[in-house]
Amino acid sequence: MQMVDTLLSTQDLVAPVRDPVLTVRDLTMHYRTRQGWVSAVDNVSFTLHRGESLGLVGESGCGKTSIAISLMRLLPDNARILSGEIWLGDEELLSLSAAEMLRVRWKGIAMVFQAAMNSLDPVYRVGEQIVEALQTHFPTMRVAQARARVGELFQLVGLDPVLMDRYPHEFSGGMRQRAVIAMALSCKPAVIIADEPTTALDVIVQDHILKELRVIQEQLDMGMIYISHDIAVIAEVSDRIAVMYAGRMAELTDGESLFHRPLHPYTAALMGAFPSIKGPKRELTTLPGEPPDLLCPPPGCRFHPRCPRATECCLSRRPPFEERFPGHYVACWHPLEVRNGG
Repeated sequence: MQMVDTLLSTQDLVAPVRDPVLTVRDLTMHYRTRQGWVSAVDNVSFTLHRGESLGLVGESGCGKTSIAISLMRLLPDNARILSGEIWLGDEELLSLSAAEMLRVRWKGIAMVFQAAMNSLDPVYRVGEQIVEALQTHFPTMRVAQARARVGELFQLVGLDPVLMDRYPHEFSGGMRQRAVIAMALSCKPAVIIADEPTTALDVIVQDHILKELRVIQEQLDMGMIYISHDIAVIAEVSDRIAVMYAGRMAELTDGESLFHRPLHPYTAALMGAFPSIKGPKRELTTLPGEPPDLLCPPPGCRFHPRCPRATECCLSRRPPFEERFPGHYVACWHPLEVRNGG
């Protein structure tokens, strides 16, 4: 399979083994609708180490953002976490009260939301909003100290500190995204979740912001979770990549292995649908059908209605999420390498 080699050139292929900063075990979350319960996240597990970046990629509706808001405990009224554990260091977040979780958000785990304009209050200056976040978590911090910190954050994300006294509508799209990143960094969290951090930005601004995020992560030694449907974005910034499908994790490994030796048929289909900028031209492949209705998901492997390799066991038995090669996990009864004798 022709792969996009340049996507991997800027990426650290395997993160060093370090202490886990975030551990998710068997997370299951559903939404209640008029038609019934939607199985948005189903028994998802992963570990994020300090200084590591993990990318979540998949089609719209596969559960990426649902995982993020579950980690932040920012669920809408119709959402319920049915089971699982979320450990931030040695603290289990699902056992905390709402008041206790306020202490953890932004200071322990922060999030860069998809729509930057919606994350900023239009009637307050941008700097004032970050100052408020700082004083909420550090009550003894004076306004002058907080403003100095905002100036440092603006410089860190590539903004002139004089801009802190402007309103959100006076910022361009790229500037607003940088300001939201500065707000997420304000309390020096151990983990930052970036949900489609470059949506609606042109490719030049997109590239600048992604590079800045990578540099900031390395400087501050944070754990990062990137969420995107764009596998090119994920490949550029992530040490490891998790492929989501219909609320479940289909595959998890480092970027090089994912691009050059995908094990799950869905991952291979994603690779085939992505154009190569090197080598001969080729026709992009398409995946027949559509994602399953999560009000009534199919039994067994949720990908089996669209999978060309599906057999009888795929229709009735859920495949376990297993390590097939060192550091390479997949949930499939017929992984590509194994089936081909690899």
